[in-house]
Amino acid sequence: MDMDQLKRQAAARALEEVRDGMQLGLGTGSTAKHFVELLGERVRAGLKVIGVPTSEATRADATRCGVPLTTLDEIDHLDITVDGADEIDPELNLIKGGGGALLREKIVAAASDRMIVIADESKWVQTLGRFPLPVEVIPFGLGATRRAIEKAFAQCGVSGQMAVRKAKDGHVFVTDGGHWIVDAQLERIADPPGLAGALSTIPGVVEHGLFIGLASSAVLAGGEGIRVIERRKPKGD
Repeated sequence: MDMDQLKRQAAARALEEVRDGMQLGLGTGSTAKHFVELLGERVRAGLKVIGVPTSEATRADATRCGVPLTTLDEIDHLDITVDGADEIDPELNLIKGGGGALLREKIVAAASDRMIVIADESKWVQTLGRFPLPVEVIPFGLGATRRAIEKAFAQCGVSGQMAVRKAKDGHVFVTDGGHWIVDAQLERIADPPGLAGALSTIPGVVEHGLFIGLASSAVLAGGEGIRVIERRKPKGD
C-alpha cells in the first residue's frame, strides 16, 4: 500500500467522527486534502456540514468538492478540526507548518472543541525535532528576530541552522498572511512546551509550528491498519 492510500485511510477514519450539522475546521496539506475530498462525497450524498478552511489552497479544494464554507467571524466555535501534521509525539504535541499554513491552522484548531490529527505512521516520533521547525516571522527587522530566536533556542537547550524558506520559484516563500517562514533544523526538542512558550514571547515571531495541547486524538494509518491514539488528560482535567 502506497503512502497516498495510507493518508486516505486515515482521512476516512476521521470522517467517521463527523455528524450532521457539525461545524468543521478543514486542515491543509496532502492528508487533509483527502479528508476534504471524502467530505465532499458525503456532502453530495446529503450530509449537512459547514467548514472553515485553514488556507487558500484548502478553500479552493473545498469549493471544488462542494463543501459549504464560512469564517470564524460568522460562527463562534468549531466542533472538530481535522488536519495533518509533520511530526506527532506520544503526548500528541505536533510540529506543523511544512505547507506554510501554520498560523491559520493554529487559529482554527484553538477555536475547535476537538482536533483530530490524521497521518501515516511515518509521522509518529518519540521526540519532536527531526522535521525542521517552522517559525512564521514578520519580514521587518528579521535580523533582530533571528537573533532573538537563537537566544530562545539556547535557553531551551537546542540549536541548529536556520534558513528563510524559499518557494519553488526560488523567491522567498510568503504565507497567506503575508509573512515569511524561518525553518530551524533542531533535530531534537526535549521540551516542546518550554520552547513554544519562549518563541511566543518574541515580538517578530507571528507564530510557530509547535502545537502543544491542541490535538485530542491522532489517527495513524500504517501497513498493519489504523491506530487511534487519544491524548492523555492531566489529572483533574
